[in-house]
Formats: sequence, structure tokens, C-alpha cells
Amino acid sequence: MPRELNSIERKFLEQLTVRKLVLTGEHVLAAVSSGPDSMALLYLLCAIRPVLHCRVSVAHCNFQLRGEESRLDEEHVLREAEKLGLDCHVRSFDTQKEAGEWKRSVEETARIERYDYFHELIEEHGFDKIATGHHVNDNAETILFNLFRGTSIPGLRGIRAYHGHIIRPLLLMRKDDILRYISDKKIDYRMDASNLGVEPDRNFIRHRIIPLIEQRFENKLLPSLQRLSEQAAELEEFLELHFERLVQEDQGLALKDDRLSVPSLSGLTVFERKELLKRAVQDCGCEPSSRLLQQLVDLLQTQPGRRVQLAAGLEVVWKGKYLQFRRKSKGKNQKSKTEE
Repeated sequence: MPRELNSIERKFLEQLTVRKLVLTGEHVLAAVSSGPDSMALLYLLCAIRPVLHCRVSVAHCNFQLRGEESRLDEEHVLREAEKLGLDCHVRSFDTQKEAGEWKRSVEETARIERYDYFHELIEEHGFDKIATGHHVNDNAETILFNLFRGTSIPGLRGIRAYHGHIIRPLLLMRKDDILRYISDKKIDYRMDASNLGVEPDRNFIRHRIIPLIEQRFENKLLPSLQRLSEQAAELEEFLELHFERLVQEDQGLALKDDRLSVPSLSGLTVFERKELLKRAVQDCGCEPSSRLLQQLVDLLQTQPGRRVQLAAGLEVVWKGKYLQFRRKSKGKNQKSKTEE
């Protein structure tokens, strides 16, 4: 018979079943870095495995950013997987080099490498889900980080509990719960020293901003941000249905042939225009900042011939009855804002 689950394992199992994150018999790939969060995730998945009759495997990414420490992280994950009798998939990346070639930050490059690798493993081995160790504190950091970057209201959703094949089973669990579980179970883990400083913005939020607010408003911030995240998720669900209906009723609001209808957009509220423009910008592979969306809305108050520059060599031009999304002509000196 399976051993009796402790309180944290029962809470974990409840989240998996209530949110239907893992179904009976599924094969879950646990993304394990060797840190406390992912190690707790791995042992929690193994604890509930007999109940859900699911299978668990492990994936580890070695980004080679910390020299010998990265190698030791990899060895630790391999050793723990072997101890638990689990298959372990490992890949090394030259992240620093690729970040330079891609002209992206190291953090963004590592994220792309990681998820590309996970989806490659799905294609090759047929895993049903990929589980990551994001928790309540991570979600709070993400919401604040997005807020400081000027996100829209739906952006306050933070981290999704599930998105495609990716699931975050710890998303309603606090860091304190995870550390207590690690301690009670005497689970070995390794600390990444780069997470302890305050230089990256996320670390500054984690180590300075959140503790300061929690000190003044004890046990108020994380629950409040979690509620905000849930409400933003509900709003996002409503908006998706609303905009699907809008596009069905007026095809000029769908990005077709790289253009949107100006008359169709003009008949909407400012919020609706921004949301449809945001979707069009995302479809073009660009990041829709609040400033950019305001520029595009302001463009509709000008006249044909005016343009707004997007990232990655793209521009939006008001041409006739349409906003045309197109590649900029080489050698043409375009301004970064709506032309005067």
C-alpha cells in the first residue's frame, strides 16, 4: 500500500486533481535545476505517484553559466534521479554565446533554450506534461515585475498554473511550505549563489521590495497579489471570449494580410482597440509595451500616411482604410514614434 501522505503532500495532490493539472496515468516530466523548489517538486510528484498512477521523469538544463557549480548541479540532479529510479534527460547549452548571437539577455536566452528543449523531449518521448517549480512567491515577483514594466491589466495575471503542456503544481504553495517540506524530508539541494544578490531586477524585488512590504503589512502582500492574479486570470478568460466574438462579427478586426481595418477599430472603445492592437503586435513577434500600444491608439487620431515603428524592423503605417504591419524599407530613416 502507498504510504500515508503528509499535509503538504495532500495539499499538493489536491491542487493537481482540483485543477486537473495531472490526470490518472499521465507521464510527467519534472524540470529540475537542483535548487530547493524543483527538488521539492520532484519529491512531491514521486509521493503522489502511487495515488494518481502517473509516471515521472526528470529533465535538467545545464546553461554553463556558473562553471564548476553548473557541473555539480547537473551531477546532483542525475544522482537524485537515479536514487528515485527515474529516467533523467540532460542537455548543456552555451548560453552566454547564444545570448550574444541572438542579441538577447542571458535570462531570456536561457528561458528559450529551456522550453525549446522541453518541447523537443515531448516530441521525442511523448510526455503528457512538463512540471516546473514556480510557487506563490515567484508569482508575486512576476506580478510586481510586470507592474513596474508597465503591463496592462490582464498582464497582472502573473504565472499561469498551466499553459499548453506546461504545468506549475506549486503555484498555490508558499516558499516557507517548500522549505519546511525540504527540511522534514531531509532532501538534498543546491543553492545558486546568483539568486542571492540584488543586482537583477527580480532579485531586488525578491530580497528587498517584498520583505519590506511584508514587514510593514504582515502576511498581506502575497495573498493580495494571489487574489489579483486569480481575478486577472478570470478577466483574461472573459476578454478572450469577448474578442473572439468581436472578430467573428467584424473580420476587419482580425490581422489578415498583415493589416487591420481603421473604420472597424475606430468604432471600438480605447480598451478594445488596445487589446486588438496588442494581439496584432504579438502576432508579428513583437513585445506590446504600454507605450507602444498608446502610440498605435494615438495613430488612429492622426491621418493616413503616418506610421509607428515596432521592434525587430517592423512598422505600422496608416494606408488608406487600413493599418498595415510591414517590414521597414532598408536604408530608410524611420522615427521611433508617430511622425509629426
